[in-house]
Amino acid sequence: MVLKFLTIFIFLFQITYIYSLENGLARTPPMGWMTWQRFRCVTDCQNFPDSCISEKLIREMADRMADDGYLEAGYNYIIVDDCWLATKRDKDNRLQPDPVRFPNGIRALADYVHSKGLKFGIYEDYGTLTCGGYPGSIDHLELDAETFAEWTVDYLKLDGCYADIHEMDEGYPLMGHYLNKTNRQIVYSCSWPAYQEGTIQPNYTKIAEYCNLWRNYDDIDDNFGSLNDIIQWFASKQDNLSLVHGPGSWNDPDMLIIGNYGLSYGQSRAQMAIWSIMSAPLIMSVDLREIKPWHSEILLNKNLIAINQDKLGIMGKRFLVVNNVEIWKKTLENDKTAFVFFYPLPYGTPAVINVPLTELGLNKSEIYYIFLIYSILIL
Repeated sequence: MVLKFLTIFIFLFQITYIYSLENGLARTPPMGWMTWQRFRCVTDCQNFPDSCISEKLIREMADRMADDGYLEAGYNYIIVDDCWLATKRDKDNRLQPDPVRFPNGIRALADYVHSKGLKFGIYEDYGTLTCGGYPGSIDHLELDAETFAEWTVDYLKLDGCYADIHEMDEGYPLMGHYLNKTNRQIVYSCSWPAYQEGTIQPNYTKIAEYCNLWRNYDDIDDNFGSLNDIIQWFASKQDNLSLVHGPGSWNDPDMLIIGNYGLSYGQSRAQMAIWSIMSAPLIMSVDLREIKPWHSEILLNKNLIAINQDKLGIMGKRFLVVNNVEIWKKTLENDKTAFVFFYPLPYGTPAVINVPLTELGLNKSEIYYIFLIYSILIL
């Protein structure tokens, strides 16, 4: 299979007006690490002590993020997804972690994460139960918001299992209100539209008013088919999604699966390139204790991170397809533009295309300065 990527910087400028949640947070796409895709809901620590959802796992990942260059590169959130909870709330109806897997409690774990210079994120669900079957927040939104603030949480992912999708338009903003009421700065990640898409039309203007980022579509799985399906879905919806995408409010195509089992070298570079050009959140889900050097090189590529974190926050789009090669384009600050050439078909021969500069929107008479992030790779 051939994957071809090119990044070009030129003199262009664009202004985009968006709606956004103005809590002062997530002015660039959030970067960090999350448990879910790699570690799912493993709770058997006796048989799987190194991969169960536990304070041990989170502490070890925090160590790796701080010591192996990820924090320095910008990955500053470490987020515990589902299955951290005890099966019941305490006598005061407060959430509590599983006492065996989190013996020191969530506040102590957050303190450890903060001691490493990282920020701490946690998961809950708007419905009656989490997706893994643990206590949900629907009847305790304010209490749970207060609990997260007391635990010094910096990021909340609120899922949407076991909930009425028609009530989400009121419920998700209400949780955002309670988070703001705590006076603690907590990035708010919503799964609101992901549950409505395909059934009712999400109100993305309202979603962007109340959430810092939001999942739009299916969960990513550890294979290129899933990855490409997500890319194609976002490309098909890009004109509407881009209207609400920018500083403080981000469409989220889901986690980076680079470093797991399902992607080749070229496919891994493809995900990082497309996520960067879309200004998508860069949330890794990988075992950082076992990651290979070439995986790290992709995740720590400072130029791709710079494109992703560009302060304009414009969502790059697929604007041209030539012989099955997709050309994506993103306007950057300082009159620069990034392009990605992406060839997703599973063929083993090179893809050769000729594209006049004018078709790329390069129709000025000045000299263009070209900088390659990735060289051409033939697999």
